[in-house]
Amino acid sequence: MAQNPRTNENNSPPTDGRNSLLTRRSYVRSIAAAAAVTTGAAAAGSAAAADDYETITVSAGEDRTIRVESGETFENKLIDCTASNARVTVAAHGTDWTIRNVAVTGELDVGKPGAVFGVSDTGNGSSTLENVYLADGSTNAGHATAETGIWVSPEHNGHIDFKRINIQKFPDNGIYASAPGGNGGGTVHIDHCFAANCRVAHYRIGSTGSKVTNSSVLLDEEGYDGRGVWVWAPGPCEVDNCQLEMNGQHYAIRAGANGGGAKTIVSETDYDTGFESGINESDGSTVELASDVDTDPEAVIPDGVPTSPEAAARGE
Repeated sequence: MAQNPRTNENNSPPTDGRNSLLTRRSYVRSIAAAAAVTTGAAAAGSAAAADDYETITVSAGEDRTIRVESGETFENKLIDCTASNARVTVAAHGTDWTIRNVAVTGELDVGKPGAVFGVSDTGNGSSTLENVYLADGSTNAGHATAETGIWVSPEHNGHIDFKRINIQKFPDNGIYASAPGGNGGGTVHIDHCFAANCRVAHYRIGSTGSKVTNSSVLLDEEGYDGRGVWVWAPGPCEVDNCQLEMNGQHYAIRAGANGGGAKTIVSETDYDTGFESGINESDGSTVELASDVDTDPEAVIPDGVPTSPEAAARGE
């Protein structure tokens, strides 16, 4: 299967005609390789039921793919990637699918780029990813090994709700959802989520009508200096009731990239001004500060966001 070209924070997402539904950069190596380790949503790998959730153990050196098909629900799973060079991709590229109450444990250290969740709604429907723990993150060893937490493919043309997600320490974006802008055009709504210490961007959106609400960003460690919210073209997009605490290490909000401008409307939000006043407008973009915007953020974890793998897997 053809793979997408490598991109970085200064390049636009892949927009060519190659099959990218099951790829984030190169997170699925080939159809044959994926088939060898694929597990359906109904029976995802060898697992032991306990405490109202199922533990899926990924072996050392294994690169497992779990596929969630249209209309399916994948829920109450703890995916153990603590073994050396173990990783997982949960791929959902149909329509009206649901992923909820899922945790991935173990700092990913595979040494090649990938994404833990690769998703899109390609049937003009509505899908959901909620109550997810991704706080163990990935090693930050440079572009050649950079992992993405959640990747939304360019072909996305429906809507995805991201709710109550704890995502931390991903060196190639936390939630990377800007690719559908100018491609499939599908929208995303990031709501009641917590992102911390991700490189490039914590929340990255761009399609018309996409938004980040009731969510926090915390940047308080060196080496993962990513933007709080990065809005790509075409927009407009909304940022509402968010706390963007960057500690002077990067922009809280950036609008525009790669020659494309976007409008961002910000309301009921506190943002950090310590890095070049906290806001960047490029390529003809505008950031409109609407009602009740202040500059004293406190990035608390929103209510309902899981703070442990077990809490996520149980749906607590």
